[in-house]
Amino acid sequence: MSNLTIPLFPLHAVLFPGGTLPLRIFEPRYLDMVSDCMKNGKGFGVCLIREGSETGKAADTYEIGTLSEISYFNKQPDGLLGITALGQQRFKIISQQVQANQLTTAEVILLENEPATPLPKQFIGAANILRQLLEQLGYPFIKMEQKYDDVSWVSSRLAELLPIRLEQKQYFLQLDDPLQRLERLAALMDEMDIS
Repeated sequence: MSNLTIPLFPLHAVLFPGGTLPLRIFEPRYLDMVSDCMKNGKGFGVCLIREGSETGKAADTYEIGTLSEISYFNKQPDGLLGITALGQQRFKIISQQVQANQLTTAEVILLENEPATPLPKQFIGAANILRQLLEQLGYPFIKMEQKYDDVSWVSSRLAELLPIRLEQKQYFLQLDDPLQRLERLAALMDEMDIS
């Protein structure tokens, strides 16, 4: 599999393949990045910040992130640019470089997307909770392709949406086994008494 060079968007958020992430863009480096991505039909990498902040100096990120594409954009009432990033595929950072404007570009290797796996009966309750969550959230979540019968899709959406620590979400992103992810999330949901 060939390597790819992409701009990174370090965030205090974790995006999974198939997920959607509404963002407000105001820093010049990211406005330029979004413009470039849209002009050239390219994506950018969403990575969880390990150390640093979303603004100012380039942040240190985890090495596993998600390549995303811009599925929607609009100018918001406050004049900021609103975009919706759609998660495509996980990647691992091989090397990275910080530009003069503090935008980080990285050489990444794309990781295989998880195959569709039928949802075992014992997780139907978890899928139903996810359905309720998405209905409450409304747009853009209600617009995403819904696969309540697929282990990977259900486990990824739960990991994105459940009120768990960002480091836990990152751990679930890095897990290669969607069934293991769902089993561990279901156990967490029991502990949190979400049913």
